[in-house]
Amino acid sequence: MTADENTHRAKDVVGLLEGLSTTRAIRRYVDEPIPEDVLRDIMFAATRAPSGSNRQPFRFLVLTDSAVAQQAKALIAVGAQKMWAQKRVNDGYDVGTGIQADSPKSRMANVMQEYVDNFARVPVLVLACLVRYREPTPSEGASVYPACQNILLAARALGYGGVLTGFQAFAETELRELLHIPDDTALAGAITLGKPVGHHGPVRRVPMDELIYGDQWGTSPLWAIDPPGTAVMARRTPAENPTVTKK
Repeated sequence: MTADENTHRAKDVVGLLEGLSTTRAIRRYVDEPIPEDVLRDIMFAATRAPSGSNRQPFRFLVLTDSAVAQQAKALIAVGAQKMWAQKRVNDGYDVGTGIQADSPKSRMANVMQEYVDNFARVPVLVLACLVRYREPTPSEGASVYPACQNILLAARALGYGGVLTGFQAFAETELRELLHIPDDTALAGAITLGKPVGHHGPVRRVPMDELIYGDQWGTSPLWAIDPPGTAVMARRTPAENPTVTKK
């Protein structure tokens, strides 16, 4: 299908740099669909992503409210719930600060529990796929994950939000059969999208100088300073991140 000169494109009201620093992982959604024209603009952003040799091997299965879409969501929901139940125990989400209602650990556990409990009812599920043209390599994700990030950034720009997960792995065999996905195509991720319950805002990360090195490993350049007002996480412990020195 070729472009129609009458096709309307939504106005982007979020600047690029602002979007990069304020696109949060959104796991709670208002119970309403994403209009098709908005969904088109979000997915168009995915098709503009870079890929190795510009082969564009990424493909996206967009699942909304059809009977097949509902089956796919339900399949992944079961796996997501089992995974989270185990992770909740293994990572101690219900001990220590996890029992404090206002702790970050407790809030995260509550959000995740709500997310997996309602996974089958997300407004949009996007399965990110990679059509392989050679044997799997460690770097092949570079030809699909930039497109996934474009989806999340475009959703942010248009008043929506989402999160990239690996939950499709828990139902891959069933999804391949249900959706007729070829054997030579990898299922790289499952993205959920919708209008946020809540809002986007500054993402919280460790300070820039722990992540950016200059000339040699572990040495941060003097200019690696977070802009004023940046939301940062507490510095990592030495075991998590060896001492970083300023150059």
